[in-house]
This record gives sequence, C-alpha cells and structure tokens, in this order.
Amino acid sequence: MCGRFFRHGPREDAANSFRAVIGEILGGDTGRYNIAPTQQVLTVRFNPKTEQRTLDDLHWGLIPSFAKDKKIAYRTINARAETVDTMASYRTAFAKRRCLIVADGFFEWKAFGKKKQPYAIARKDRASFGIAGLWENWKDPTTGEWLRSCTIVTSAANDLVGQIHERMPVILEPASYAKWLGEEDASPAELKALLKPYEAGPLVMWPVSAAMNKPGGPDDETVLDRIDDPGAPVPGVRGARLGTQRS
Repeated sequence: MCGRFFRHGPREDAANSFRAVIGEILGGDTGRYNIAPTQQVLTVRFNPKTEQRTLDDLHWGLIPSFAKDKKIAYRTINARAETVDTMASYRTAFAKRRCLIVADGFFEWKAFGKKKQPYAIARKDRASFGIAGLWENWKDPTTGEWLRSCTIVTSAANDLVGQIHERMPVILEPASYAKWLGEEDASPAELKALLKPYEAGPLVMWPVSAAMNKPGGPDDETVLDRIDDPGAPVPGVRGARLGTQRS
C-alpha cells in the first residue's frame, strides 16, 4: 500500500509540469513532507467542458457516492490495480473519474521484528511525478455539502521497492497522462495496461527516521534526512545495505 507521501514544490511548478491551471485550492502553498490519509492532496483532473487540466485539492480517501458517512475513507486510501475496475467502491470512478496525484516521492515500511522502518522513495533527479488516482463526488446526507475525494492506485512492487514491501503506487509516464485523464480515448483494457510497476532504474530509496510514523509527527524537510543504515541486507547483493545503494 501507500500510506504516506511527500510533495514540497510550489504549486506553480506543478501546474507548469502537468500543463494544468490552478483550480480549487483549499490549503496554503506550503511544503508537505509527511502527507497522511484524510488530508488534502494536490491532484490533476481533466475538465471535458473547458478541455483543460486543473490542479485541485482533494480529500485523500475515496468516499463512494453510496457511502453513508466519511468513515469509509480510512479504508479507501489505496485501490489495487488488479481489481480497480470491479470493486464497487472504485469501478465507476475508474470508468469516469481518473486523476493524477502530484508527488515528489513516497514512503514504504519494512518490518524489523515488531518495529517498522520507513524508507523514502523518489526519482534520482528529484523530479515530481504523477501517481495514478481515482476521484469521486460525495454528498454529505446530514449537511448537504459536497466533498471531492481520491484514492491512490497501487501495483505490485518493482525490484527496488520489493526489497522492503510488496506494493507501491502506480507512477505513470507523462506520455500516458492524456489517456489516464480521459483526454484521449482508451479502452478499459488499455487503461488497465497502464497500471504496472514503475521501473526501478530511475528511483532511489533510503531509510528515514521512524519519528514520522507517529500521528502528528514531523512534516518538514527533516523527514527526508537519511539515517544510519538499519542493517537490512539487499537481497542478491553481497555486502550491500538498504539506503546506501542506488544513491
């Protein structure tokens, strides 16, 4: 799964990178280094009426239109690529409401006994990227207010992330954005084919402090500081350690 990620570049840079106009923004334009579920996340959507991509803040944790309350969002932060087109919570959004979640990197955890050690994963060139996502509209039955929410699509892990975790978010290539967002026609099979593990070569991974695990933990640049190697050997690489290779 993907339970935390980071995005700390200016919104204007994201708008330029994704060829989008800034739309519905709910929070301040501050760097986020420890984004958690149920918080607002920056997404890219395509508006067929204006034929423009928009950069909008959406609630992380998809709330299906049939949900009675928002509690389901804690269970819908991720949608598995294998079943995204068949599960009731996601299949309509997969068909009609796909988006990109803007990220500079994400976190996964490796278990060491009873402890879980977080690792940061980013591109080697530190460029932002688009994670495949779905979004949905939900009307609160008690207040009548509308809430737009989203989920991150995950796939099996690649060779790098697979050293610590079996899943990872689906990172899309820019050439695939138009199909995923619905700007170009694509069959369900073509869309499902995009949901594959991102190649390991462009990515780097390093261990970070477990202080970020706690609710209300740090949310500044120190979250990404590399810590001493926790001692997990890299499978198949004699003498190598996680966080010290591919740097």
